[in-house]
Amino acid sequence: VQLQASGGGLVQAGDSLRLSCAASGRTFSTYNTGWFRQAPGKEREFVTNIMRPAGSTWYADSVKGRFTISRDNAKNSVYLQMNSLKPEDTAVYYCAASRNYAGILPLEGIDFWGKGTQVTVSS
Repeated sequence: VQLQASGGGLVQAGDSLRLSCAASGRTFSTYNTGWFRQAPGKEREFVTNIMRPAGSTWYADSVKGRFTISRDNAKNSVYLQMNSLKPEDTAVYYCAASRNYAGILPLEGIDFWGKGTQVTVSS
């Protein structure tokens, strides 16, 4: 599985962005997929995950109520709708796929990483 994230950019606090993650590979639907982010000088952290096949979702407390993850297996894609963005959301965002882990995905449970996309939120 190869993952490619897109949709990042520079926005102001309170704005919205939608990130997309396009996956290649016929087995994409068998993976739990999620988003992580890494701010400058900080460790990469879990943001959200959507499970297959039922689509149960998990969110970090810092983004609950503002971010929404969704997936379209027919398009081999995962999306992250980010609303009410804050300066502290500034980071490089990575999509990720895990075959065997569920819920709040640990870094060591990720099988595939996509290249990141930069999100910058100005105050």
